[in-house]
Amino acid sequence: MNRLLVATRKGLFIYRRGSGGASARFAVEQRAFVGDPVSMALHDPRDNTLYAALALGHFGCKLHRSNDDGATWSEITTPAFPQKPQDPSDSTPWSVSLIWSLETGGKDQPGRLWCGTIPGGLFRSDDRGNSWQLVRSLWDRPERRAWFGGGFDQAGISSICVDPRDSRTVTLGVSIGGVWRTRDDGASWETFGKGLRAEYTPAEQAHEFNQQDLHRLAQSQSQPNHFWVQHHNGIFVSTDDCASFREIAGIAPSTFGFALAVHPNDSAQAWFVPAVKDQCRVPADGQVVVNRTRDLGLTFTTLRSGLPQQDAYDLVYRHGLAVAADGRTLALGSTTGNLWWSGDAGDHWQTLNLHLPPIACVTFAG
Repeated sequence: MNRLLVATRKGLFIYRRGSGGASARFAVEQRAFVGDPVSMALHDPRDNTLYAALALGHFGCKLHRSNDDGATWSEITTPAFPQKPQDPSDSTPWSVSLIWSLETGGKDQPGRLWCGTIPGGLFRSDDRGNSWQLVRSLWDRPERRAWFGGGFDQAGISSICVDPRDSRTVTLGVSIGGVWRTRDDGASWETFGKGLRAEYTPAEQAHEFNQQDLHRLAQSQSQPNHFWVQHHNGIFVSTDDCASFREIAGIAPSTFGFALAVHPNDSAQAWFVPAVKDQCRVPADGQVVVNRTRDLGLTFTTLRSGLPQQDAYDLVYRHGLAVAADGRTLALGSTTGNLWWSGDAGDHWQTLNLHLPPIACVTFAG
């Protein structure tokens, strides 16, 4: 991948890789929305469109689209909830406070986009974001009212996985609300979570599907039956299409974290960024590291070459780690505005910038 989109608290930065093969560096090519918080960025490979979600506080959330590789941007429709009915049993505010995830539909669904928000609404567009519809079949589920916030006041949909075998199948990760899936393009939903556990709840509720805090959920594109989870309570993997999950324990320095990335052509290989929980969320011992497994979590290698190993307090958000289509190029962005990249699957890291605003999302584009 030749471009890297970096969404930060004060703008979107588009990096382009120079010529020279795997060793070529990235450099800033374009800047957009400077000074504005950008919560999410997306590249649609089907038509080479770029999307950016802004979180403007008092002025609300906004969505923008670029049809010319980021040279110019146009505001498009922002997902919005309908008017809330009079229902004292539903304490959730029916207004979008954050666009937390954006994904394209399948190759057979031109114009299809999915959007996950805080509070936990799923929205669908079939016209490249010109209009959006709330997926009421999920929003109206009675279980949704039991969802609750982890790091935010309300629950949110942080992960959207469109099945490469069947675009009508979409799997969601909800924080806090568990794993949800539709097999019929959003008409109906089922929930999963066998093997996941929530130690922050009373013991009798620890294994309830609807109580699970999925910081990040990722589906393997090469082996779609394989799913990885960075959960509040650790790392989990499923090799049976979410029917069950296996917890992976005993990884130094920690199994807690937010971000994960899965190799595009090898479902056994994944990367995680460990941190200390709960009240003090920082890297262990002030050292930024990335943990990599190449055998479905049986063993892990801690990667630290080129990353700060003293007095570093960078946290990496859910979308702050990305792997490119080549399976070797990675990007890592932190809450303190540090941006690194690796051209050898994480064995060695190089600094791109140490002075960016806090980074919410990194993603590769063609």
